[in-house]
Amino acid sequence: MARLEDIYRPARTVRIAIKRALPRGLLGRSLLIIIVPLVILQVVSGIVFYDRHWANVSRHRANALSGDVAMLLELLRDVEPGTRQQAVFEMAHRTLDLAVRFEPNDILPNETVKPRGNLQKTLSRSLEQIVHRPFTIDSQSEPRRVLIAVQVPDGVLHVNANAERLISSTTKIFIMWMIGTSLILFGVATIFMRNQVSPLRRLASAAENFGKGRDTPNFSPSGATEVRQAASAFMSMRDRIQRQIQQRTEMLAGVSHDLRTPLTRMKLQLAMLQGNAEIEELNSDVAAMEGMIEGYLNFARGEGSETPVLTDAQKLLDDVVHDARRNGVEITFEMEEAIELPLARNAFKRSLTNLIDNAARHGEQVSVLGQRNGSVLEFIVDDDGPGIPEDMREEVFRPFFRLDQSRNLATGGTGLGLSIARDIVRTHGGDITLSDAPSGGLRATIRVPI
Repeated sequence: MARLEDIYRPARTVRIAIKRALPRGLLGRSLLIIIVPLVILQVVSGIVFYDRHWANVSRHRANALSGDVAMLLELLRDVEPGTRQQAVFEMAHRTLDLAVRFEPNDILPNETVKPRGNLQKTLSRSLEQIVHRPFTIDSQSEPRRVLIAVQVPDGVLHVNANAERLISSTTKIFIMWMIGTSLILFGVATIFMRNQVSPLRRLASAAENFGKGRDTPNFSPSGATEVRQAASAFMSMRDRIQRQIQQRTEMLAGVSHDLRTPLTRMKLQLAMLQGNAEIEELNSDVAAMEGMIEGYLNFARGEGSETPVLTDAQKLLDDVVHDARRNGVEITFEMEEAIELPLARNAFKRSLTNLIDNAARHGEQVSVLGQRNGSVLEFIVDDDGPGIPEDMREEVFRPFFRLDQSRNLATGGTGLGLSIARDIVRTHGGDITLSDAPSGGLRATIRVPI
C-alpha cells in the first residue's frame, strides 16, 4: 500500500513549482491579479464570438453565395447555349462578382471530397440546403478565390467567387480590438499600481535605513490612506525610539559624570591615609567604580547623536590596527578591497577597538580580516587565546558580565566592552557573532549591510 507522503509528493512538487513561478513583488502580484481575470474575460469573449457571432455571420454569407449560385442555375435552366447564356455570365460577373463558365457534357468525379476548414464546411451545408445538386468546392487552387462546380443535366457549371464573400472582416477587427484594449488596460493598470507600490517601497526603504542607524529626513507619508497610516505609525514609532535612546543616553552620561566628583574626592582622601590592607581594598573598589563609570560614558557615547557619514572601511580598519600596534599588540591585518558605506565613524571605530583589545587581552596573536560577502561587509577578528565556551557566547554580551569573576580589572575588564561593541554594530543594522577560530582561539565576526 502506497504511503501518504508518496501520494501527496507530486501535488507538493507542483505547488512548489507554482510558487517559484509566481512573482514575489507586490507590483507583480497586483498586476497578476488584474491580468488573469482580464485574460480569462478575453478568452471567454473570443470563444463566444467565434462560436456564436462569427459562425452566424459565416452561415449568412455562405447562404448568400449559395443563393447566387441557385439563382444562376434557375436563370440558365431555360436559356439556350449561346448569346443569351453569355449575357447571363456577364451579368453575374458585373453584379455579383462571379466568374461563371459552363462545361457542356462534363461530369463531376464520383469521389466524395470532404470539405476542409470551417468555411468549406459551412458553404457545403448551405449548398446542400439551397442548390440541391451535386457539387465540389475548391479553395486551394487559386489564392483568395473559391471554385464551386455544380452538376447540371447537360454539363457542369463552374462558379469562381471571391473568398472575401465568405470571410468576415469583423474577425480581424475584433481580435485587434481585444489585443489593443488589453494592452491599453495593462499599461494603465501598471501605471496606477506602480504609483500605489512606490509609497510602500519608500516606507520599506525608510524602515531599513532606520534599522541601519541612518536618518531619513525627507521621508513623508504618501499614497493610499492605509499606506499613509502605516507611514505615520512608523514615523511616530521612530520618534519615540529616538527620544528613548536620547533620554537613556543623557541619563547615563549625566549619572556617570556626576559620580566622578565624589570618586575623585574618595581617591584624594584614600591617598592621604596610611597604607594598610583595608585601604588597598578600598582603592581597588574605587578603581573598579572608575572603570564602570568610564564604561558607562563609552556606552553613552556609542549611542550618541553621531551622524553616519560615507566612510572608507579599509582606511578605518587600518587606523584601528595602527592604534593597536602602537599599544604593543601583535596583530596582522588584511583587507584588499576599499569599500565605502555610511558609518558613525567614531562609534564604529570604538566597536572594532573593543574587539581587538579583548582579543589582545586573552591571546598573543591577533589577526583582522575585512572582506565583502555578498551585500554584507565582514570584519573578522581572530585570536589564539583560550576562547569562550559555546554556551557562554551570548552571555558575554550582557552588560557587566565577566568570565573572570575576580575584581582584577586588568584580567576581567568592566564587562561592558562586548556590550558596547554589539550595541554600536546593531545600530548600523548589523550584528556580532562569536565562534571558534581556526587557530583554536575565539573568532569575533562583525557583519554590517553595505
